[in-house]
Amino acid sequence: MTRRPVRLAVFDCDGTLVDGQADVCWAMERAFTRAGLAAPDNHAVRRIVGLSLPAAVRALAPALSEEQNRAVTEFYRSSFRARREDGLLDEPLYDGIAELLRALHADGWSLAVATGKSDRGLAACLATHGIADLFTSLQTADRHPSKPHPAMLEAALFEAGAAREQTVMIGDTSFDMIMARSIGVAAIGVGWGYHGADELLASGAAQVVGTAAGLAAALEETLP
Repeated sequence: MTRRPVRLAVFDCDGTLVDGQADVCWAMERAFTRAGLAAPDNHAVRRIVGLSLPAAVRALAPALSEEQNRAVTEFYRSSFRARREDGLLDEPLYDGIAELLRALHADGWSLAVATGKSDRGLAACLATHGIADLFTSLQTADRHPSKPHPAMLEAALFEAGAAREQTVMIGDTSFDMIMARSIGVAAIGVGWGYHGADELLASGAAQVVGTAAGLAAALEETLP
């Protein structure tokens, strides 16, 4: 019997699997304030979700010195960590995502995550929702350059043993789409996250879906 090639679905986390915008905005506001700086607008913060933390701070405040950037970054990490330890984080899964992941896993797909979260943050998030065991590969900003650099995606391909033509990147930002298309991986955008559908399509998404059921159909259409 001929073995079927590995089909790999790589998911972004914030804005794709879970909605963590409230905590991200809170932690960023607190970090800038603790550093004695004016806090960025929440809309601007949502726009940079998905980047690694230093890159996100740089995008929000490009005039900051390296020392100021480091201070804001560390204040963000400590604030976010304290919020998690106090049991105050609210990162709900989007509707239908848990069921979709389990259905894909049962159908033989390999699943991975490529995220701007830290190793600790991603592990806690997946464990909270009881879905950690569904994933073959977890790639975070702790070990890779920020998106849209393709290092996280390349590592997921290697760990899963998947070919580029048998891989799909699913995300809610242009960073995800650019990362995928830069190395020849198919990209599907989700319309429930932090960048608009027009921007996702312009950045390389083959299509943008509006529901988990729509995503399931798009994945089967892309890699039947």
